[in-house]
Amino acid sequence: MNNERYNALVKEHTGGLYKFLYKSIRDKDVVKDLLQDSFLKLWEHKENIQEGKEKSWLFTTAYHFMLKYLEKDKKNVRSDEPIHVAVKPNNEFETQELIDLLLLKLPPLQKSILLLRDMEGYDYKEIGEILNLNESQVKVYLFRARQKVREELKALNIDLDL
Repeated sequence: MNNERYNALVKEHTGGLYKFLYKSIRDKDVVKDLLQDSFLKLWEHKENIQEGKEKSWLFTTAYHFMLKYLEKDKKNVRSDEPIHVAVKPNNEFETQELIDLLLLKLPPLQKSILLLRDMEGYDYKEIGEILNLNESQVKVYLFRARQKVREELKALNIDLDL
């Protein structure tokens, strides 16, 4: 990988990695640090990364940095506080805010799988490679994550057709 390719990868994947990390950490400064660490590690290992696998490698690296951070700062891992919603969300922004709150209630692995599948569009095999799981495990964790979000929505008397 040369400088040009590295810069293209930074430009191409910063936004997606940022969103992926932010959904779990919700602290812009920490997310920026983890992004920087991930891209620095990419540069340090540029000779060992197979061409075309850079995106998966970056998400895997960012995921591991995120887990280390969450382990160190356990209060951010998940929120067990109940969510109160006065009315059903009536626009896309309110709906997304509610889903983001519900994602905070998921364990990090389920949340990561849900985000990689539904936000980044990875298939089961790719998610398995990123998170070191087999496809069956990915499907089970994804099912449980979606089920948990549906249950939370049902408890709030909200039907978003997920």
